[in-house]
Amino acid sequence: MKSAAPPLLPILRSEAQGRLLADILLHPDEERSITGLVALSGSSLATVVREVNRFEQAGVAQSRHIGRNRMVRARADSPLTRPLQELLAATFGPPAVLAEELSGVDRIEAAYLYGSWTARYLGDPGPAPHDIDVLVIGTPSREVLDGAADRAEHRLGLPVQITVRTAKSWAGEDDPFLAEVRRRPLLALAPPGGHDR
Repeated sequence: MKSAAPPLLPILRSEAQGRLLADILLHPDEERSITGLVALSGSSLATVVREVNRFEQAGVAQSRHIGRNRMVRARADSPLTRPLQELLAATFGPPAVLAEELSGVDRIEAAYLYGSWTARYLGDPGPAPHDIDVLVIGTPSREVLDGAADRAEHRLGLPVQITVRTAKSWAGEDDPFLAEVRRRPLLALAPPGGHDR
């Protein structure tokens, strides 16, 4: 069955294609295994191999074999790579970019994306988002957190708004803001390196 075009970037054929392209192109110095890309995208092995073959034909990816493993990476020398990276950073990049930036901040117990960007990313139709909302659970330094948000904004090209709540507040039911966040689309940020490279 053919999947729908992603709401954040409907010029792509599918959500899986966008996530695969983003994971490869937004980490240009890293290689991804085909099995790691299968786990990331939730697509079949055949679909991932077909997409990677298309990326190579377009000149934006390259692969090599190490034993029985096929390893894939971005092609930095392609004139298409940089423009695609910018487009993908704003549409599919926030989960990976924010997970990376927040990984260096102490005293974060969990982090989530919420709001209009997350709703579009998870398939809800609507207007293009103008910012990215992040909920951080813990007691991080606000100064260090603001530095991470500034770096993420620079990489993504969209404002990043971070709200902080304690673990006790998150576990309780008294905060109307958190009750509203829980009713809407919510995406947990995974720590970097969470799948097979």
